Amino acid sequence: MTGWRRLQAAARRLRAELLAVSHAARDPQTPWPARALALLVLAYALSPIDLIPDFIPLLGLLDDLLLVPAGL
Repeated sequence: MTGWRRLQAAARRLRAELLAVSHAARDPQTPWPARALALLVLAYALSPIDLIPDFIPLLGLLDDLLLVPAGL
């Protein structure tokens, strides 16, 4: 598998994990510190403002693939 395809597959897995985090953030049984962290991670992942813009090939996705899992 090429590097680009690996990166795309990782982005798809990350998208699924973010969906799970969004469900956990909305669950009333989730403690508020975990909910706050989940919301911050979701806000960064969904924000159009990134450290490295997504339109830059490879590097644009790389910051999301490193920072968002660190928050997860």
